[in-house]
Amino acid sequence: MTQHSAGRIGPAIALVAALTMAFGASALSRRDQQAVDAINARMAAAESAYREALVDIGNADPDGQEAADAALEDMEDAVLACAAQRGCETTTLLATYKRLLKSGADELFPGGADEVPASAHAAGAAVPAGANAGEGSLYDPAQHRFAEMVEFNPAVQAGIRRWLTDMRPQLLDSYVNYQHLRADMAPHFERAGLPEALLFGIIAKESNGKVHARSRAGAAGPMQFMHATGKRFGLGLDATGFDTRYDPGAAAEASAAYLLERMAELGGSIELALAGYNGGEGRARRVYQSSGGRGFWHADVYRQFPAETRDYVPMVIAAAWLYLHPKEYGLDFDRVYTRPAQLALRKPATIYELTICLGNAGTRDGYMRTLRNLNPRYEADSWLPTGTRLNATTRIARLYDRYCVQGPRAALAQRLVQSDAEAAIVQAK
Repeated sequence: MTQHSAGRIGPAIALVAALTMAFGASALSRRDQQAVDAINARMAAAESAYREALVDIGNADPDGQEAADAALEDMEDAVLACAAQRGCETTTLLATYKRLLKSGADELFPGGADEVPASAHAAGAAVPAGANAGEGSLYDPAQHRFAEMVEFNPAVQAGIRRWLTDMRPQLLDSYVNYQHLRADMAPHFERAGLPEALLFGIIAKESNGKVHARSRAGAAGPMQFMHATGKRFGLGLDATGFDTRYDPGAAAEASAAYLLERMAELGGSIELALAGYNGGEGRARRVYQSSGGRGFWHADVYRQFPAETRDYVPMVIAAAWLYLHPKEYGLDFDRVYTRPAQLALRKPATIYELTICLGNAGTRDGYMRTLRNLNPRYEADSWLPTGTRLNATTRIARLYDRYCVQGPRAALAQRLVQSDAEAAIVQAK
């Protein structure tokens, strides 16, 4: 149960009150009575679905919160339909709506409103593998302890401090973005015996989980491969001209292979492998060999890497550590709805247009990044024809059907996307 759910009822009451003034108490026709009965049945079904969703949330079912939000949206629609229907008792439906919101909050947060968190994390939100399983738990099947694979030293702790202060927004964005990519990326690290937390740490530092990220030096994709390095590991232009460095699954597979190759020649050190990832594998190899096989934190090794690499290594490890232990640091990751769905466009659109009509229900920032990450082959401003199938989530698909096919928001989104700033300029006569 989230605060944004409870905040819905104020605008609904105001709208319903205004609409209800248009109707007086008069005898209902048979058609009106049938419409009222249908609305009441719809409200009853939504109420039942909402109560079932609360049970799922209480059982930590990852789909529970999404089902609860969908039921609330159905109730909103029923209330608005009631307000526009002669003879429908809006006060009864609104009472049901308010009662359910309160019962949901009481059931999930018995301590009262002060206990309701800013996100649904406390109400069955999905958390990273290992986040609740104790220190050092990992996603990989070998069940190595991350704490035994890296040094948790003052440099890493300073990195944690940075992620939790001025860089907290980037960390939270990285988490949300990664959750939509996780199904395609994490299995490649799992098969390689590498911790998923390491994958997240690299993504957070390299790209913030933005699939289309590109550096001024030419590194591209969520894992920021340079062209030549990517080509060595199977990345590059495919038969359609798409650069597979932007493909999350392919990039993760290549990244895992690269790290294993580095670790094999650098004494199994994750820190040195990361130093090679950022500062060049040739440099990492020369430093390791010239030092007699010492680790990254030895002064005669550490100081041979550039400042960027000396910053990069502990920051990746720090992000990985926070991914595994968020509660220890008071870190509340957002609830992310990732249940996949295919979305077939029912009219031409761009991702920009879809972003506008979808709104930002259930998110802080809307759905543009999600759509772009799930569909890396499409540019945000490219017109996609009717029938184009986009990778999406069940929530996005539901919002698309509700707001993007027809109606005022769909028309508004289309008008905004097609607007031309030059048209505002008045030409001198």
